[in-house]
Amino acid sequence: MNDSKKNQSSAPSDDHNVDYPQIDKSIYRYVLRHTFRGQLFLLLLTVLTMPLVYISLDIPKRIINQAIDGQNLPEAILGFEVTQISFLMLLSVAFLVAVVATGGLKYYLNVYKGVLGERMLRRFRFDLYTRILRFPSSKIRRTPPAEIIPMITAETEPLGGLIGDAIAAPAFQGALLLTYLSFIFQQDIWLGLASIALYPPQMYFIPKLQAKVNALSKQRVKTVRVLATHIGETVQGASDIHANDSGRYEQARTSGNLGRIFDIREEIYRRKFFIKFLNNFLAQVTPFFFFSIGGYLVIKGEVSLGALVAVLAAYKDIGPPWKELLKFYQVFEDTRVKYLQVAEQFEPENMIRKSLLEAPDTVEPLSGELKAQNVSYGEEEATTVSNVSFSIPLDSHVAVVGGAGSGKSDVSGLAARLIWPTSGKIHMGELNWMGASEAVTGRRIGWVGSAPYIFSGTIAHNLYYGLFNAPNDDGSERDAAAEHRIREATASGNSPDDSGADWLDIAAGGFRDSEDLRDRSRQILKVAGLGEDVYQMGLSTRVADTHVDADTEGKILEARRQFHNKGLDVTTFDPERYNVNISVAQNILFGYPLSPDFAPEQLPSNPLITDLLRQVGLFDDFLALGTKVAQTMVEVFEGVSPDSDLFERFSLISGDDLLILEDILRRLTTLADQSPKALPESDQEVLRSFIYRLVPAQHRLGIVDDALQAQVLEVRKLLREKLGTENASVDFLNPEALNPGLDIESNVLFGALPFGKPALRS
Repeated sequence: MNDSKKNQSSAPSDDHNVDYPQIDKSIYRYVLRHTFRGQLFLLLLTVLTMPLVYISLDIPKRIINQAIDGQNLPEAILGFEVTQISFLMLLSVAFLVAVVATGGLKYYLNVYKGVLGERMLRRFRFDLYTRILRFPSSKIRRTPPAEIIPMITAETEPLGGLIGDAIAAPAFQGALLLTYLSFIFQQDIWLGLASIALYPPQMYFIPKLQAKVNALSKQRVKTVRVLATHIGETVQGASDIHANDSGRYEQARTSGNLGRIFDIREEIYRRKFFIKFLNNFLAQVTPFFFFSIGGYLVIKGEVSLGALVAVLAAYKDIGPPWKELLKFYQVFEDTRVKYLQVAEQFEPENMIRKSLLEAPDTVEPLSGELKAQNVSYGEEEATTVSNVSFSIPLDSHVAVVGGAGSGKSDVSGLAARLIWPTSGKIHMGELNWMGASEAVTGRRIGWVGSAPYIFSGTIAHNLYYGLFNAPNDDGSERDAAAEHRIREATASGNSPDDSGADWLDIAAGGFRDSEDLRDRSRQILKVAGLGEDVYQMGLSTRVADTHVDADTEGKILEARRQFHNKGLDVTTFDPERYNVNISVAQNILFGYPLSPDFAPEQLPSNPLITDLLRQVGLFDDFLALGTKVAQTMVEVFEGVSPDSDLFERFSLISGDDLLILEDILRRLTTLADQSPKALPESDQEVLRSFIYRLVPAQHRLGIVDDALQAQVLEVRKLLREKLGTENASVDFLNPEALNPGLDIESNVLFGALPFGKPALRS
């Protein structure tokens, strides 16, 4: 059934391999397929590095045996007479040059490997993402997002490092190892044999131990996916969990999954570190042979001391490449398992043909009738549409009626070509509907399901989503950044299209221009009953959270001027005037806080604000006035329940605040002089905080008089001078410009509506 289903639902083309490309089962085949030239270049760099490595090993031996011992000194080099000192300096400089050259080549090699690996990781992730677009609808419904997202992000992450090292790492480290070994064998064959004596046991035991680690890693990945699915279910079904009091059960499920992951990882750690212990132990045994055999040969005069020292230095350098080879093998095996597991999940049956996602040069309007002949559809042996035939003219209105599970929604899905029939044929006029490009079905068919998805972004983005089919080429010359983006995207097998380009195809929607599109959009929103809602959402959008072009900015500022010219009772924001319709804290800031430290509720503890209050003599006044406010509030709300709505209506304090104030005033009465300055600093800060909250027009307590207002304006001035116009703490209000911290409505109003006038507020 699966084969026939695939043949009919996906309608394969003649070239099956092109239309249904498979993910390589071998990670090496995948790497070489896409990075063969890059891997060859890495091998070339590796070959160039080896002579320099050998030279850097040989020069120290010559320095000891020739330059320092003074034996076998050359009489002249390139016609210049050589002394023992000059020969020593020459060899030392040559050694330094060899070390620098080797390090430079290694640096370039590592950077190139990193870039190559990241390109391949980018390619692999893009390949996986494009395969999601080819998943059949049944696979999409059965696959939780919490399971598939980590596969493309977290589980593929190790592939980047491995892909860059796939050829270069074993080649480079292997070449280093062979270079060091050849140098040791050149000094003495017995020392050479001693240096490799324990390699065979390692090469035999390590793969066997690693095989079990690989199996555990595979099991761990599967268990983590189960946990991810469960977490996703918890997020989506949180209301049902609370409604059924099943939180304890879900916690037990989570605990069980975490426990299984813990057990697996514990076993992995035991085996991995045993492998590491075995490697380290065997590596430390080898020097025993050098000291015993090498020392014996030096004593017998068969090997020079310089040669033994050079051998010991070479063996010291053998350890890292050998360890890197073993580490590469372990990482490769672990990554290979992850690669295969990810690949398996992205090759479901009945994938959509790749060619159907490729858009033709032109998409002609539909014509004729939508005809279905003996169409059936079902999933997992359950048939919801059975031998249905119909013919629908394009200009007709048809309703498919049926009960739940009757297949009525599947009929609409078949008509929109969102799902493929398991048998039967569908034609749109003369066009085979199952073989039509998605550009045809997507641009010529409008389909809205019972639960449409809202993409992240603006309302306009979601409203015009059907017109984002291809980027508009404005014919402008690409800059260097664009060229770099396209070059890297092409090298990584990604789409070269710019997501930041203008994708809105106005003509495709039948509109004359952007203004015609907006007019039609407003009509549609009005018909849908969303016109006023969208308008209010637009007014309440912060300028900083949206893109405002120069033309729109000019219109907003013009609206501000016209609004103020109407002479409405609005207290305009003026840098030189105190606004009685906003709080003391807002009057001090006279702007939008960019840093959390300058949020209105944080000003009482802000060191800079405190310092400025001291400069103008308000610090102690705020404490005294705060004490007065506290006494008034305790007196006014005496006997009022903490959960009374009176607190919300007055908006200066809450029921909890009242309890705190009562405690502070109680402590104040116990002091000898009953001075608030004698209270703890935390209590003083609480008392001052109520002054910051005061809105004179709302809280008519007679606290914020003209003198206090003048001092607050002085603090505002000092704050602006201290921070500067351009700073990262406060975005100060500017009467002549758009203020990013305010929403559109506040930018037009640019003032505070007076309290007690609800008609004006509406």
